[in-house]
Amino acid sequence: MRNDLLRDVLAYRPLPPLNPDGRLIRLLPEGLRKAAVWTPHALVLFAAFLVMMAGFSQWEFRLLMGLLPAIAVAMTLVRPVAAFWASMLTTVACGVLGSEGPWGPGAFMAQLVVLVVVAARTRPRTAIWMWLLTLLLGVFLEGGSPAVTAPMATLSAFALLVVAVVQIRRAAEHEVTVQRTVTAVERDRRTLLEERTTIARELHDVVAHHMSVVAIQAEAAPYRVENPPPELEQAFVTIRENAVAALTELRRVLGVVRAEDYEAPDAPQPTLAVLDGLLDNVRETGLETEKVITGAVRELPQGVELSAYRIVQEALSNSLRHAPGSSARVELSYVLGGLGLRVVNGPPRGLVKPSPGAGHGITGMRERVAMLNGEMTAGATADGGYEVAVFLPVPLSERPEAREAAGGPVDRDAAGDAETVVIERDGRA
Repeated sequence: MRNDLLRDVLAYRPLPPLNPDGRLIRLLPEGLRKAAVWTPHALVLFAAFLVMMAGFSQWEFRLLMGLLPAIAVAMTLVRPVAAFWASMLTTVACGVLGSEGPWGPGAFMAQLVVLVVVAARTRPRTAIWMWLLTLLLGVFLEGGSPAVTAPMATLSAFALLVVAVVQIRRAAEHEVTVQRTVTAVERDRRTLLEERTTIARELHDVVAHHMSVVAIQAEAAPYRVENPPPELEQAFVTIRENAVAALTELRRVLGVVRAEDYEAPDAPQPTLAVLDGLLDNVRETGLETEKVITGAVRELPQGVELSAYRIVQEALSNSLRHAPGSSARVELSYVLGGLGLRVVNGPPRGLVKPSPGAGHGITGMRERVAMLNGEMTAGATADGGYEVAVFLPVPLSERPEAREAAGGPVDRDAAGDAETVVIERDGRA
């Protein structure tokens, strides 16, 4: 009560106009909208006029009985708490000077209007305090008999209940609006994160792979030329240094922009159908690569095809960087429930140079597998090599038509299921 009705009694709190973008105001003609926002002020002044007319109906002290309650009502436009106390004092004055007790026509109407207007601008707790103080004052002025105060208490309680319901509804609408705004902001933020993550993933999967190939080829090129001139050797050294520097900078940028992983439909969409091109690219760097396909080769859902391609691409890139001079084996197993994928390389045969990588490749592979509810293991083999094993599930309802394997046409048995084993070495089946 002290915070609601006793502090800052004379504080200036003008009644704000209506929102010009409100639903009802938007229905009015353009010329009436500016005037319509002042409707609450006009209603309060009209209520003050009615209160004044009701006070003038009393014979004794007609001027005071009309003006004092009207002033209290008008004060609600600028100082609502002071208006309540002014109305209480007016009730006392009317009870002392008037012949109809504390609730003459003017005082009754004034107190009711003040309670409603002030309650609409304050908290529900404040309205309860005002109602209780009004009830206690009326009973006190009537000498303990609430005969006249009872109608005031009943009518004001109903009016305050209506005000409380309206306030609760407005608060709920405001909360819904706030939540919608928060949801929209969060949606925009997540969309931005999707775009940034897609860019980071595709940059790593595509650019990092090709830059690794450039660095490997630049390092190996001088050894393929007999007695290369120093200028040529220096040029290849410069190419490799720039490629490695570009990879380092790329990984630094990826560390900044990488966020939660999402699959973006507009990103580049390579599939296993073009896997041979990737393997040929890797073989040109000197990495002996073998491909083994088992099972019924078929077209898989787009997300599975893309993820499988990217996983093979990244695993081979890791082989190039961390196991120079070794050989790699790519195994694709088409089974009833999905696709099995295994990429394994042998131990390095040459000197392994420090890699500027930051683990984004393994992270990206795990994210792709988790997104498809698959399983993945990655680790060193017993002979010092490295193995990446993945299983990507495919629901039975998503089994498209079988397609030809890379090594030739697909053989079908009597049931129509293809059982194919294709082994490729150096691009030849």
